[in-house]
Amino acid sequence: MKSRSLLVCLLLALPALAPGASKEIQELQRDVALLQQQIKDLQRSQDEKFAAVTELARQSIEAANRANTGVAVIQSNLDKNLRDLTEKVVTPVVGSSTRLNEMGGELRTVSQAVADLAALMSRLQAQLTDINNAIKVMQAPPAAPPTQSGQPGQPGQPAAASDVPPMPAETMYNAARQDYVSGKYDLAAQGFADYLKYYGNTGYAPNAQFYIAMIHFVQNNYEAAVKEFDMVLEKYPDNNKTADALLYKGRALVKMAGHRTEGANEFLEVIRRYPKSDQSVQACTELKAVGRNCGPPAAPSRAPAKRKK
Repeated sequence: MKSRSLLVCLLLALPALAPGASKEIQELQRDVALLQQQIKDLQRSQDEKFAAVTELARQSIEAANRANTGVAVIQSNLDKNLRDLTEKVVTPVVGSSTRLNEMGGELRTVSQAVADLAALMSRLQAQLTDINNAIKVMQAPPAAPPTQSGQPGQPGQPAAASDVPPMPAETMYNAARQDYVSGKYDLAAQGFADYLKYYGNTGYAPNAQFYIAMIHFVQNNYEAAVKEFDMVLEKYPDNNKTADALLYKGRALVKMAGHRTEGANEFLEVIRRYPKSDQSVQACTELKAVGRNCGPPAAPSRAPAKRKK
């Protein structure tokens, strides 16, 4: 009974409370609806941004693929161009190099043939000299018999030693050079002097004069060496020993007190006259040793003569 009374009271009070509760519920529903709308907007925004990022990624992948394709095409073209260039340039160059090597070999063969011919001419000239000397001996009148007095210059006195050479030119030269190579400088100097006495106009005469100067040089007799080198340069100009004579004359002068400048001038002369020779390289080294510069070599005025032994 008491419970029924309480229920009746609540039902009677419900209409009085209903308007306030309904208003709060409506506000709550509005807030919920607004929150749902915001969630939807946020979701849509996220979807749009994700779609944009996806599109950018797709475009980037396509661009990368296109770039890779372009690089592959460029690489292929480059490889093709390199192959074409190799076929068009390298192959002819290799052929030209081979031909140049063949020409170089042919030129060396020709040079050797010229050197052999020059040596043969020198031997022929020496032999002709021997023949001329033999003819002179045959044509010379017989010597007068000796007199009782034995005084030279009197009638009947035997003639003085003739100018007939004791041996052929090549034999005399080779003997003197063998003494030089063996270090027998005194014998070599006498042999070369005898060669110049009897065969001063033959092909090996410049060599003989040069070796006489070299003997003085190796014996540290530099003043005499300079004079003998001058004989090579003055008596036999433009011979096969000219460059060596200039070089060693400069070295001898440098070793003499007060003649360094003269020696340097001789080195410069070697470089000027024989810029492409081994002697020019040595002269440049000698110039640097005395504190001078080699300078740009001048154009060669003449080719150096073929070296002889």
